[in-house]
Amino acid sequence: MVDLRGEAGAGLVVAYPADAVVVVSGLPGAGKSTLLRRWAAGGAVLAVDPRTVHEACEAVMPACLPYAVYRPWARLEHFRLLRTSVRRGGPLLVHDCGSRAWMRRRLAREAGRQGRELHLVLLDVGAATALDGQRARGRHTSARVFARHRRGLGRLLAEFTRYARSGGPVPIPEAASVLLLDTVSRSRAEAVRFGGAN
Repeated sequence: MVDLRGEAGAGLVVAYPADAVVVVSGLPGAGKSTLLRRWAAGGAVLAVDPRTVHEACEAVMPACLPYAVYRPWARLEHFRLLRTSVRRGGPLLVHDCGSRAWMRRRLAREAGRQGRELHLVLLDVGAATALDGQRARGRHTSARVFARHRRGLGRLLAEFTRYARSGGPVPIPEAASVLLLDTVSRSRAEAVRFGGAN
């Protein structure tokens, strides 16, 4: 585990193995999509973001149909895209809310079948900053959904805090590495390189 929270300094390049599956997790509005776009700039790395699938599904649905009606289809399409992307090989960036442990385990299993490792980047920016981020991007997550994500991510961060203080079982054993970032260190993580040592 590498904890860069609160560490200011020069920009840095995060390095992973050539075929790594890197999951970027955090609250809605924490800057996951922004970080993924920055890291995937140039198109050399595939990034899977559920918002892209949501928008693709929305484009073929009647405007009067609320998202809640076709959400199951959008999620199924997202899971299908994830599986296909992992099986395709090569470096992969994945946008994830971080509150679904089953999702990380499933991704790790699928990556493991391909001889690949799962790595986790966890954005710990706090609820107020995440809500500000949503407003700045013109997005809105319902209070109920945000609270669910906050609880799930809060449990995960508490496990990492306990682990850092006293050892014990690794909070996410399926991850080959974990990188903790906050608003300061997130802005420092200027790029990702696949094929280097992590």
